[in-house]
Amino acid sequence: MSAILGKKLGMTQIFRDDGEVVPVTVIEAGPCPVTAIRKPDRDGYSAIQLAFDEVKKGKLSKAEEGHLAKSDAPPMRVLVEFRDASIDGGEEGDGAEPTLGQQVTVENFEAGQKVKVSGISIGKGFQGTIKRHNFSRGPVSHGSHNVRAPGSIGASAYPARVFKGMRLPGQMGNKRATQTGLEIAGIDAGRNLLMIKGSVPGSRNSIVEIRNDG
Repeated sequence: MSAILGKKLGMTQIFRDDGEVVPVTVIEAGPCPVTAIRKPDRDGYSAIQLAFDEVKKGKLSKAEEGHLAKSDAPPMRVLVEFRDASIDGGEEGDGAEPTLGQQVTVENFEAGQKVKVSGISIGKGFQGTIKRHNFSRGPVSHGSHNVRAPGSIGASAYPARVFKGMRLPGQMGNKRATQTGLEIAGIDAGRNLLMIKGSVPGSRNSIVEIRNDG
């Protein structure tokens, strides 16, 4: 499984050779150094840790900077482990084992490849059941007081409480979401850009994780 970290820059559109207009999300992906390699015999699972979003020296704790220094990586504020990820180890993509300090770039992906993108969805604040759960509204005529109210939730003398997990008003968005089945529409290796067809979770300038899907 190929993987990389990136920053969502926004959306635009590109034109294909046949004139088709494709809406794309532009992501500045990598370069991401490999900062740790987890192995089953030592850690109990297989994973590769990537770093992203370089910051000035002193912005991180000494422990964090020391961890990154082991792989000769500059201070970076985002560390993510990708389980069962495979990254070409050689400069020419010979499929060798990854090494500490190896740079992962957009060249690990190719146009037309299917990927899935994970990020923190845009927060929409406290919302009612109609917007949050697609409930239908009540009647609006003849003095109805149940236009957008959630209605009965079933609690009476027994069990005299509200069950956990009920679809009720509350915080909407601002949680981890993964969009699958996306397609890479284009790659700009010179500027470390991935153009993914359609929209992806997250607000502008938010950190996203890109993995190949399938």
